[in-house]
Amino acid sequence: MKAQGTRRKQRLHGKSVENYSIRYGFMHLYTKTTQMNPFTDLLSLLLPRTCPACGKSLKDWEECLCLICLGRLPVTNFHSEPDNPMAEMFWGRVKLLQAIAWFYFRKGSAYQDVLHKLKYNDRPDIGFLMGKQYGYELRQSQDFVRPDLLIPVPLNPKKQRKRGFNQSEAIAKGLSDGLGISLASRALTRPLATSTQTRKSRYDRYLNVSGKFKVTDAALLENKHVLLIDDVITTGATLEACAEELLAVQGVVVSVAALAWARL
Repeated sequence: MKAQGTRRKQRLHGKSVENYSIRYGFMHLYTKTTQMNPFTDLLSLLLPRTCPACGKSLKDWEECLCLICLGRLPVTNFHSEPDNPMAEMFWGRVKLLQAIAWFYFRKGSAYQDVLHKLKYNDRPDIGFLMGKQYGYELRQSQDFVRPDLLIPVPLNPKKQRKRGFNQSEAIAKGLSDGLGISLASRALTRPLATSTQTRKSRYDRYLNVSGKFKVTDAALLENKHVLLIDDVITTGATLEACAEELLAVQGVVVSVAALAWARL
């Protein structure tokens, strides 16, 4: 019974951490050395590790994206530019300390496919590993203002059960690992379901999500700098609605971050 309880605690919203490790991380654990053996040769055939952007096999030292695709990533460097274009998008809407994204979202690019696989192809590992890499980069920056807590944009429970995981939480878990900052996944909830944001204007998107988020532990957040995490920022309406709820807590300062920014 105790072992069964432990396994239940290791589940990531229906996706077993144990199964995830076997499926996507096992090869990495057993290929740290350059000397191969029949066991790892067989494992590479049974569980090939490929880059989700180009589809080529990953080298032993590569995680998620291959070095070529990682080098071609259209990075924003927004963490070094406080008044960046994405931050300007929130001016006059909600008070943020910083607004950053790792790379530009471009329709039709290989990186759009990567984000699609993360969200719709049952690949929370992509979110975790990319979040981890982004976290490492932010950790080395002197311009990045380190928060006290990370909070992923929550999904409505019904939608999360259907998808099996929250892609923003997968990214936040990776960022938490890379930055060495605590994650508060349950500090903000989304009890009310909303219709899809696709094809809505910025104003309609805001109306669709405004008032739909709730803080569950105000004491945890008081006088803290929190970093809201999402996968892709488009109009910023969802993050604006989340930030408004968080800013109602005494002394809270809010920043936002995402893997990608889709410039309109």
